[in-house]
Amino acid sequence: MEKTKDLEIKIGCDRGLCHQAVGRQDKQLNTYDWLADVPGNTDTTDLVEVQFKHTRKGYYHNVNNLDLKKGDIVAVEANPGHDIGVVTLTGRLVKLQIKKANLKSADDIKRIYRIARPMDMEKYQEAKRREHSTMIESRQIAKGLGLQMKIGDVEYQGDGNKAIFYYIADERVDFRQLIKDLAATFHVRIEMKQIGARQEAGRIGGTGPCGRELCCATWMKNFVSVGTSAARFQDISLNPQKLAGMCAKLKCCLNYEVDDYVEAGRKLPSKDTTLLTQDAEYHFFKSDILAGLVSYSTDKNIAANLETITAERAKQIIEMNKKGEKPLSLQEDGRKLEPERPLDLATQENINRFDKAKKKKKKHKKPVNGNGGGNTNAKNGSQPQRRNQKPRDAKE
Repeated sequence: MEKTKDLEIKIGCDRGLCHQAVGRQDKQLNTYDWLADVPGNTDTTDLVEVQFKHTRKGYYHNVNNLDLKKGDIVAVEANPGHDIGVVTLTGRLVKLQIKKANLKSADDIKRIYRIARPMDMEKYQEAKRREHSTMIESRQIAKGLGLQMKIGDVEYQGDGNKAIFYYIADERVDFRQLIKDLAATFHVRIEMKQIGARQEAGRIGGTGPCGRELCCATWMKNFVSVGTSAARFQDISLNPQKLAGMCAKLKCCLNYEVDDYVEAGRKLPSKDTTLLTQDAEYHFFKSDILAGLVSYSTDKNIAANLETITAERAKQIIEMNKKGEKPLSLQEDGRKLEPERPLDLATQENINRFDKAKKKKKKHKKPVNGNGGGNTNAKNGSQPQRRNQKPRDAKE
């Protein structure tokens, strides 16, 4: 009994689970059980949500009325044999999760056998230790067959009788011979599941350009298609290198704020509309969607005499133009913006500020031979003649 508890604690720590109702689960499969403290919550249904490796989870009937809580390790029905998983949700919310998973057939909901025993956990750990070596060897087998596919992960069933091979392929792959070779090599039942580049990135994990862990590896439960229209709505540069994520697909975060941008963009005037004033015509240049500001230029191609006004003011001018009226300017108070003039530093600052006044210092000759005067000739008292210096009266 003590050995089973130790294994439960060990697996729970590895998966980031705890027995509390609001415990952190494994990455993106977390479900907040806000009904956990409601009396009789678990008595309303016998359905239980069980989580397996990575993003795989299933729903099972608790036919034996076991007292299950979040974090308990259980043995569940599988085809064939049994599998080992962790309870992640109980009570009324499981019914809502089943609707979200679109499980319409009752055959998809199997049974929970028992809480995992020490013998079950030993088989489970032994099967998990074989996964990495199986993946490496299966890649070599697929390469030898010349198949254009990549086996990204292998998951063994809890009893070790079945293995799921997750692969990535751009085109349709005929892996019938591959299944025969894998079954003959590993002596288990083989199941092939194709995943996309986003699912692979979620399994491997990593850090995005924002500096945070990948959303697909932390909290995202399903993947929604992302198009370049999301970048256009947000006025993002259509640079493939900046729009692509770690999976080489468009970033999932492009869809996070696109609804707000679409809603705010409806309040802006059309880009094809020209605003007419008494002195000029203004064409759309750029806009700040969330701030509700629009900039207009007097030239269609370049930024000339730019003026930024609110979307409400732009619509007012459009209505005035429809009535044949032209405002004095785009500004609400009717004033004209003075054009910016180039700054002349010579008029603002003194150009002589860099000049420094030179102070003349008197040069004092040092006394030589103690006579207090200059360096004089000892014989006639005249100053000595410098080298290579000609006499004043000498002619060249």
